[in-house]
Amino acid sequence: ESAEYLDMETTSSMRNRYWILRHGKSIPNERGLIVSSMENGTSAEFQLASNGVKQAELAGKSFLKALKENSIPLENVRLFYSPFSRTTHTAKVVASMLNLPFEGPQCKAMEDLRERFFGPSFELKSHDKYSEAWALDEKDPFMRPEGGESVDDVASRLTNAMEAMESELDGCAVLIVSHGDPLQILQTILNAVKQDITSSSNDLASRIEAVRVPSILSQHRKFALLTGELRAVT
Repeated sequence: ESAEYLDMETTSSMRNRYWILRHGKSIPNERGLIVSSMENGTSAEFQLASNGVKQAELAGKSFLKALKENSIPLENVRLFYSPFSRTTHTAKVVASMLNLPFEGPQCKAMEDLRERFFGPSFELKSHDKYSEAWALDEKDPFMRPEGGESVDDVASRLTNAMEAMESELDGCAVLIVSHGDPLQILQTILNAVKQDITSSSNDLASRIEAVRVPSILSQHRKFALLTGELRAVT
């Protein structure tokens, strides 16, 4: 099924503009492994494969082009990334393409952007098992894979991340470097918020709360991203 792209119209209640980037092709991607726990995910052995570094470089160039097209100065750019090694590596490559100091204040790891933890029965197992989790998501996005996170669990922490960015920043171009499932879920809730014209609230958290329902969350696979894919979301 074709991915549903979010349009470029700025969501009226957002103080910043957001782009998302799924990490480049990683060593776990190459090995066909699920690496979703914080402990394994932050291990250096699971960073980008050489092909993934190239993808991150291309994404950095594309983001730079988008900034220029929108006349956004580099000092208004912020990079937030998952602390996993594959996302940190991706963010580092992108920062170098933008000439932003990675250790500087414009780049920041954010734990709420980490990979969805699929639970011990999935960890370090074959990628083929993802379909089991996604089948469960379609049935009930509030149901957790054993010992892991449900779609709604991830939506909850992504709401915290968005709230933090929206309260800390104003008028910035924000690049969120994260993982497949979290970025699908983030797009799902932001898209639903954008389409929810019934909401009179300007408070992002309460607007997201209103759309965190099974019929919406169960559809997150529609927003799948390729590795190294950059997308404007607001």
